[in-house]
Amino acid sequence: MKRRTWLLSALGATGALVVGWGVMPARSRLGSPELMLKTQGDVALNGWIKIAADGAVVLAMPRSEMGQGVHTALAMLVAEELDVPLSRVRLEQAGADSIYGNVAMLVASLPFHPLDSEGEKPAKIKLAEWMVGKIARELGLNATGGSSSIADLWEPLRMAAATARASLVQAAATTWKVPASDITVTAGVMKHASGQSAHYGQMVAAASGSTPSGIQTKSRENWKLIGQPAPRTDIPAKVTGQATFGLDVRLPGMLFAAVQMCPMLGGSAASMDTKDALALKGVSKVVPLDAWGGGTAGLAVVGQTTWHARQGVQAVKVQWQAPATGALDTQRIQADLLKALNEDSGFTFHEQGVPTQAEKAATTRIDALYQAPYLAHVTMEPMNCTAQVKDGKVEIWVPTQVPQMARDMAAKVAKVDKEQVTVHVTQLGGGFGRRLDVDFVGQAVQVAMACEGQPVQLSWSREEDMKHDFYRPMHLAKFQASLDEKGEVTSLRIKSAGDAITPRWMARAAPHLSGPIDMPDKTTSEGLFDLPYGFASQHMSHVATQSGVPVGFWRSVGHSHNAFFSESFIDELAAATKQDPLAFRLKLLKDAPRYAAVLQLVADKAGWGTPLPAGRARGIALHKSFGSIVAQVAEVSLANGQIRVHRVVCAIDCGTVVNPGTVAQQMESSVVYALSAALFGKIDIVGSVVQQSNFSDAPMLTLSQTPVVETIIVPSTRHPAGVGEPAVPPLAPAVGNALFALTGKRQRALPLGV
Repeated sequence: MKRRTWLLSALGATGALVVGWGVMPARSRLGSPELMLKTQGDVALNGWIKIAADGAVVLAMPRSEMGQGVHTALAMLVAEELDVPLSRVRLEQAGADSIYGNVAMLVASLPFHPLDSEGEKPAKIKLAEWMVGKIARELGLNATGGSSSIADLWEPLRMAAATARASLVQAAATTWKVPASDITVTAGVMKHASGQSAHYGQMVAAASGSTPSGIQTKSRENWKLIGQPAPRTDIPAKVTGQATFGLDVRLPGMLFAAVQMCPMLGGSAASMDTKDALALKGVSKVVPLDAWGGGTAGLAVVGQTTWHARQGVQAVKVQWQAPATGALDTQRIQADLLKALNEDSGFTFHEQGVPTQAEKAATTRIDALYQAPYLAHVTMEPMNCTAQVKDGKVEIWVPTQVPQMARDMAAKVAKVDKEQVTVHVTQLGGGFGRRLDVDFVGQAVQVAMACEGQPVQLSWSREEDMKHDFYRPMHLAKFQASLDEKGEVTSLRIKSAGDAITPRWMARAAPHLSGPIDMPDKTTSEGLFDLPYGFASQHMSHVATQSGVPVGFWRSVGHSHNAFFSESFIDELAAATKQDPLAFRLKLLKDAPRYAAVLQLVADKAGWGTPLPAGRARGIALHKSFGSIVAQVAEVSLANGQIRVHRVVCAIDCGTVVNPGTVAQQMESSVVYALSAALFGKIDIVGSVVQQSNFSDAPMLTLSQTPVVETIIVPSTRHPAGVGEPAVPPLAPAVGNALFALTGKRQRALPLGV
């Protein structure tokens, strides 16, 4: 508390210094042309944009495509400002310069209440965002995560493209000896009333090196592409099989490696007998694996094909040994969390009013305990990396959300300077936060070092992928509401407990920074401390634990379980006060009109309050995450003891929308992903061994179980916010609340049961 109090007091005291400063200006991230790859016939105009000889536009792409459509959306921003067809924008992987770092993702980690930012931001928030943005600029961490790609690059990319356009138009004006204002641009062709015309490629040499000033991006009323549905540019290659995912990489003379890690998390091999494995046809090497990047030690077998390698893995006789830290067990961890909830005061993320006074005056108290289990990511494409170590250089082909971290890991394992490492980012067969870690990259490079210059593709089986994840943490939350004699809720107290992800990830990703940083992790309490509801007295705290289970960022992170906790309890309060769940929420949202508008919209579209077929019920939930407000109504029934979700209506206010089609796709994707977790998702650990291994004991939603998903996008002129994750959190509580309406039984633990 003292550290946070000091920090916020300092920000408040000095906030006046930055009133009106805003965020770092977009032009500060333009970068120099030297940052882009030198390719024959292309001329770079800044660190983001090159123009090809035929007038096509080349965009330096710093974000990974993992199904979210970011390559299309970011290309749309560039196409809009340069007035070229989307099909004329092609991508090349961005380098490692700090201009490509994700500033918005780090700024969003600040633990401020979202209602503080609805209007004019207080000076202390402006200062904090400016300071963190400055630090983020210097760090230059290139990461695809936190639903932040559009939010982060919305201004820098448009400014880069607008600057390039201005340079090209000025070059044409100088060449033709006409005013630049008299030149029009259509589909990448510059024209003048005199009849002179040229496409961008014909003027780029003359434009190179110019530094136009006073650049303004297009005004909203002049947009032709932004906000309009556009086909995803990555889909044709995926449909035809031409897209290159990590497992699609093929190189001359390539070998293949399969892995087996110690079944016990954090364990290692005491001994191994490789004789039988090496006797198999097609098997060439057995390589002991270190515990890279916070993973677990094990072994890899190298063969002519993945099949040969996996046969070899099965033939190795290993004596495994448990970690010295002792066995991990989810039942014991759950008991420890409950003890922490009852005995530790935790860190206070938010407090208003006088909760203790309201609690003393209360005539009724409502208590509830909510629980969420460990969860695996279960990406469609298991972990893999192709690596070649030759002549003191390292080259890797990897589906990763953090290419710089992958580069640094490769350099560390191979003991070379990071400048000697080349990283090729492939398409990702799912990320969901799992590929923010690079343990598998370390393994691949270690195996490649034993392969005498030959490239080797290391891949995990589904079983290894599920048993050696960085899991969403198990969390518990205790709720206490006080009611007065009129039945009005006068205070809400929430205390949660569970492992903090960010410190664990920082220790893996940037150990040189993680030591000095001892700040509360917002992800532990997000979705609890930042509720929009107008309870007069509130107190939200979290007890950060360290169970020893490897934890990581899971799609929507803390929001994914905390929204289930909070929105289910809000429904409990509505029932306890005999109010309709929608009306109860709306009454509490009188000072949060954006939230109320989204909630009312989804209720209207879903037909809230209208009759349903017999045996069905509706549940509603509202949640804000990653800058976007999402409300959902789920229509649910029970058949033979099985939960069936028939329909999900989803309304989202995500600020300015670049591609409405992608927004709808991400809402649908989020619902399917979240419903799989809500109905089936859990990871059990006994004796440090993960019990689930494949889809047979960790099922996913099938096509026949998938509900109809209807998406309504709220028109907005606000800065773009997240889309890839915000529809995940409200799904579980919407379904749980529908089950309560159907059965009268309150579900307080995930996965949901009957």
